[in-house]
Amino acid sequence: MTGQSTTTTEEVAPVEGTAVASSAVERAVALADDLVGAWGSWSPVMTPDARRVAFVSDRSGTPQVWVQEVVTGLPESAALPRAHHLPLGTPDPVVGLNWAADGRWLGVEVATGGGVRTEVWVVRPDGSDARRIAGGAEAEHAALGPWTRSGHRLVVTLPSAGAGRPTRSFLADPATGRLDPLAEGANTTVLDVSLEERFLVLKDGERGHQFCVAVDRLEDSHFPLLQPGATGSTDRAVLRPAPEGDSGPLWVYLASDVGLARRQLIGLALGPHGFKGEPRALAVRDDAELEGLDADDAGRLLLLVWNCAGRSELELFDTSTHERTPITGMPGQVAADPVLSRDGSSVVLGVEGPRRPRELWHVDVATGAWSRITHAPELPESALVEPELVRFPGRDGLALTGWLYRPHPSSSSSAGSGGPGPAALWLHGGPEAQERPTFNPQHQALAAAGIAVLAPNVRGSSGFGREFVHADDVEKRWDAFADVLAAADHLVETGVADPARIAVTGRSYGGYLVLASLAFTPGVFAAGVDVCGMSDLTTFYRDTEPWIGAVAVTKYGHPERDRALLEALSPLRAVDDVDAPLLVVHGEHDTNVPIGEAHQVVAALRERAEVDESAPPVEYLELAGEGHDYRRADSRRALHAAVVRFLAEHLGPL
Repeated sequence: MTGQSTTTTEEVAPVEGTAVASSAVERAVALADDLVGAWGSWSPVMTPDARRVAFVSDRSGTPQVWVQEVVTGLPESAALPRAHHLPLGTPDPVVGLNWAADGRWLGVEVATGGGVRTEVWVVRPDGSDARRIAGGAEAEHAALGPWTRSGHRLVVTLPSAGAGRPTRSFLADPATGRLDPLAEGANTTVLDVSLEERFLVLKDGERGHQFCVAVDRLEDSHFPLLQPGATGSTDRAVLRPAPEGDSGPLWVYLASDVGLARRQLIGLALGPHGFKGEPRALAVRDDAELEGLDADDAGRLLLLVWNCAGRSELELFDTSTHERTPITGMPGQVAADPVLSRDGSSVVLGVEGPRRPRELWHVDVATGAWSRITHAPELPESALVEPELVRFPGRDGLALTGWLYRPHPSSSSSAGSGGPGPAALWLHGGPEAQERPTFNPQHQALAAAGIAVLAPNVRGSSGFGREFVHADDVEKRWDAFADVLAAADHLVETGVADPARIAVTGRSYGGYLVLASLAFTPGVFAAGVDVCGMSDLTTFYRDTEPWIGAVAVTKYGHPERDRALLEALSPLRAVDDVDAPLLVVHGEHDTNVPIGEAHQVVAALRERAEVDESAPPVEYLELAGEGHDYRRADSRRALHAAVVRFLAEHLGPL
């Protein structure tokens, strides 16, 4: 009799279990495909009368510009107005959008070739007269700024093209494409322009140390708005007429943490001949940071968006009385790009959550009523998990948080049944970004496959105060590495994860943390996934965009003065200590973290494998046509499928 005929039930069981696990993995991949196809809408901008909205949507597979009527008060079952696509004549994805104050033009920022380099286009609201006005032939990179308050001209910024070359901003005529010089500096960004184009508010400085300057173009003078040299950053500013009874023809409102523990609302008067009032803290919270700021044209009403441990909270602020009115009932956990209409009557914003992609909603300021403007495809919410906010200490006692996606109860994993099982850490980029309860197909797919996901906010993340965001600067980078280990400790101590079945995954700076964790602390993780991460900080500085490297020195260190530290912090220097299987993913056209960062670590591991049979395997996925952010649906599908299958293989049995 053959060996096959004598196979026992015990011998067959693992094969059946493998088939079940494989089936669960493929169902998880299929779920990721469906979720990627659940297009969303974001970056809304309104006409002056607030009756039409333009926005970015990936409903066609690539982010493009769409325009739609705003109709409120419709029944839940009623059909929404039809959205119209505005073709620009380029297939490249849209990453930014502004509607002129006079309603005649839209300014559009396009990512060329999917990369970090961008162009600025203009187009009429009916889709006519589309043309590129900056980028391409004029420069490798051009950034979209605000329209002037009159709506006649658009701010365009051309970042530094190399050492010793300034960042330059211009006022662009949308009809002719003429660029008139406006301002220049080391890393200048124009935040706002006064109605008569006399005053500007500029942001400059390196990451985490950005300061604001007011410019009087008529007198050709400038002066800092807040305390010079104070630690902190100012990220947003609006210039508006002064409130009734206050000094100065103008007031500037800032979202800043300069000299403060958290980013708050600061206001001060501004006028000719260098007049500047004393800065005042107008709206302060000790449990949240101000992440969004907008104003009506009259300067009577401000829209404030607070980040409270990752969730969004909205308020209206009366500049005369300082009365603060919460906007309640938001149909999601995170607000994206909220804008206040020019007359102060309406708010339009993107809203999303773990079970819903970004949709646009309208809020009537007078009544507080919410109305859906756009919709997204219906999803099987029963197949999706709601993450929980968890808190745990770093290894030095620093308070840390993260979002935990437990395996779906229907999964076959032990973790899905309540016992320790496979798990993955997901580390966000930045490092100043923040993990939030947003719509994330990859996290949901892994949970469906039976793999728990903990997405921590390690030190350096935004949203938790000035000290926290600077707690990983330069020589403190080692402490951020320890936070990754603390997150793994938390998974084990709470019974979520089997200590032998934890993977470390992440993108951009998070991908760098993946490589650092594998190289500097071997034996801790069972697998790793590095998505567009840096493998060597010295080659990153050498090859990245000049303007990116110029602002990174306060975060990572100087490429010359701190070279020894950068070398010590580079995972490539300890690549022979990597002992876990690794998946590396990178976009073909990435110039933020250049693709050489992936090539060199993959090559080093493969060369090692040629002479060492015990070396861990490395897989490499290159996404054609993509840059640092993967904006095409097909690319994201390929990424999620690769991650789910790779982790299922190396963390199994699920």
